Amino acid sequence: MNELLLNAELLPEPELEFASHQHIEHPATGLALFGPVESSGLEKPGRINYAVIGSTFGISGFEGFAARLNSPIDPPPEMSAVLWPHFPGIEEAMHAIFPKSAPLAEMIDSKEIESAANQGDDYKRVFDVTSLYLRAIKALAHKDTAIDVTVCVVPEIVHKNCRPLSKVTEGIGKRLSPKEVRLRRQITDLFGGYDSEQYDFSLDFRRQIKARAMECKMPIQIVRESTLNLSDEKPPWGQRVLTPLSDRAWNLSTALYYKSGRKPWKLPSARDGVCYVGIAFKRTDENGRTACSAAQMFLDDGDGIVFLGDYGPWYSPELKQCHLSRPAAKKLLSGVLKTYEEQHGKTLSEVFLHCRSSIDDEEWRGYQEACPKGVKLVGIRVASDRRGLKAYRAGTRPVVRGTFWKVSGRAGYLWASGFKPVLRTYDGWDIPEPLRIEIQHGEADIRQVAIDIFGLTKLNYNACKLGESQPVTVHFSDAVGEILVANQGTKVFLPNFKYYV
Repeated sequence: MNELLLNAELLPEPELEFASHQHIEHPATGLALFGPVESSGLEKPGRINYAVIGSTFGISGFEGFAARLNSPIDPPPEMSAVLWPHFPGIEEAMHAIFPKSAPLAEMIDSKEIESAANQGDDYKRVFDVTSLYLRAIKALAHKDTAIDVTVCVVPEIVHKNCRPLSKVTEGIGKRLSPKEVRLRRQITDLFGGYDSEQYDFSLDFRRQIKARAMECKMPIQIVRESTLNLSDEKPPWGQRVLTPLSDRAWNLSTALYYKSGRKPWKLPSARDGVCYVGIAFKRTDENGRTACSAAQMFLDDGDGIVFLGDYGPWYSPELKQCHLSRPAAKKLLSGVLKTYEEQHGKTLSEVFLHCRSSIDDEEWRGYQEACPKGVKLVGIRVASDRRGLKAYRAGTRPVVRGTFWKVSGRAGYLWASGFKPVLRTYDGWDIPEPLRIEIQHGEADIRQVAIDIFGLTKLNYNACKLGESQPVTVHFSDAVGEILVANQGTKVFLPNFKYYV
């Protein structure tokens, strides 16, 4: 055991690249000091053209928040400025003009939202609320003003009632049994009592609106009305507790900048010609074997591509894992590589597959057939080890983020969460869980694989954080799978990752 422990080391915190090829570990620090990687300089700022959809209260609340984004915001004096960094203002941080008033806005009557969100039928409830916002998105799409991203401000009742586990006990109409839902999916009501289409969509408002809005080619940023609170005072008991205003400003600014078609930072450590493909699965029925596959490709510059694979009997109840057939695996990887070639056209040299499940021999042969000649292919299982290994160190602090324990030439454990020396604290609650990394197919240096995966924990542009506990290739797999699979009524799926986060 002592010999094995000698193979443990601390990987350095990956640096990020910002404007003028400047490198630093923390995205907030890099943006504040240098600006985004695609910046043309403060003297030539870009512009984020956005639209806002919501109730009168929601739209006015966002305009107040937009005004605050245009000025510096300090964290509360009693809070650590290292953990909660100063926000210098969106133009200073992103080198982009962000209008204080939305160039376009569409108002939805708050009573309409409340009425739709209080229906007893789960599917009708989420479908009708989503339709209210989609109607407004379509109205915006027909305007002459060009829009980069649309902000959907939702009241708390939508967050409460329009998620998969939401229950409305005293709403309008009745809640349907699973049997009734199956019947309504198959049989159209000739008398107009219900719309069978609504049963082909997700029970999650966030994922349904992202899927249905793709036909308008409109990236969506969803913001709860409570997020727009401009005070850092502790709320009354029972109300939502928020992070400091400066933190919310960083997160929202980063997300809006990315969804407007720009990248705030990239990984300087990434190697040219190398791409990372996350394989995701989503079961379409809880009791059967049917599932759908999807692939998410990420490049050295942070760009992401999504591709929908085939439905099939991929889930094994015995193994509790999904495995593709050889033709389905070939089609999935061929599809994502073709999409990449159409959008970027760069030559690839190495493809790393990241999968939570193991990759069996049949799948691997399919992936190999899809991989172009001369391109190195490596299959890696990357999964959180929730019930296995735990690491502790002397004192009160948890294991340090970046700790890597090489178990063998093909396997190791990486702690992507833990004590962060840059922040001088641990910003989590539980004992940090490691990622078990296992090279199942192909040849690669396990230490280099861990370094690459560690870097990919810093490509979540939906938040301005030092790093996540999982690489982006697997972090969003559930959300992407839900958008693709649970919204079977969707006619258009776009490949760009910004539409899914």
